[in-house]
Amino acid sequence: MRAQRAISLAFVASALASVGLLVVYITGFGGAQLEGILLGVALGGVGIGIVVWAIALLHGPVESEERHDLASPQAEVTAASTALDIEELTRRRFLVRLLAGTGALLAAALALPAFSLGPEPGRALFQTAWRRGVRVVDANGEPVRLDELAVGGVRTVFPEGSVGRADSQTMLIRLRPSDLHLPDDRGAWAPDGHVAYSKVCTHAGCPVGLYRSQDQVLICPCHQSTFDITRGAVPIFGPAARPLPQLPLEVDAAGYLVAGGPYDAPVGPSFWNVTHTDGSEGS
Repeated sequence: MRAQRAISLAFVASALASVGLLVVYITGFGGAQLEGILLGVALGGVGIGIVVWAIALLHGPVESEERHDLASPQAEVTAASTALDIEELTRRRFLVRLLAGTGALLAAALALPAFSLGPEPGRALFQTAWRRGVRVVDANGEPVRLDELAVGGVRTVFPEGSVGRADSQTMLIRLRPSDLHLPDDRGAWAPDGHVAYSKVCTHAGCPVGLYRSQDQVLICPCHQSTFDITRGAVPIFGPAARPLPQLPLEVDAAGYLVAGGPYDAPVGPSFWNVTHTDGSEGS
């Protein structure tokens, strides 16, 4: 009876801790520290109860004897019937039900982290504010003319109407057209040497805000990923594995720079793309 009482107390403590964990998570009272304590009690109670059960209530030794006639003598049948302990069966049934209830509450408590993950990102990471014909504006919302930047100049720009939008921030740089060695299908993307690349690093999402004009490279200050802007911002140093997405540029009738379409690839870290089979498409 002492062992049964100890097991019951351990399972009840675990169940109460699981309920408490659910309440703390829903109400927000107590914070992560209290959640950790309750989770420890919930797991520890189940563990202690199972260990005590295994040591005190389960028959450990396994004995064998020589095979004999399968028919049991009447004396042995009578002895077995007498030894049948109804109380033992009732106690075991109670403990099994208590363990099942405790396990269900613990499973509910352990499922809490899944609710903290938030909604699935869907295609939100693959859609920016850049569209064909959208004007290029500076951080003050002023449109950028074709002749504003000097050769070697750089500016952070945004699509008109979306100034400050993180996934659409873009590095606009002017080079000499003779310095550019873009892929053939991008020949018209850089009017008068103006190139535009996403400012979101393809390694960990940091802003690629350092421009070394002498070497004509963009550098991410977080992990030193370096991108050659003359060849489509391909990575030449550091952990980044793919180029910065390039924004095609055009000039409208008033002489302002406009987007010729969305980026040629999804912005941001490469791991954002793994859940989509069409992750290579522009955004």
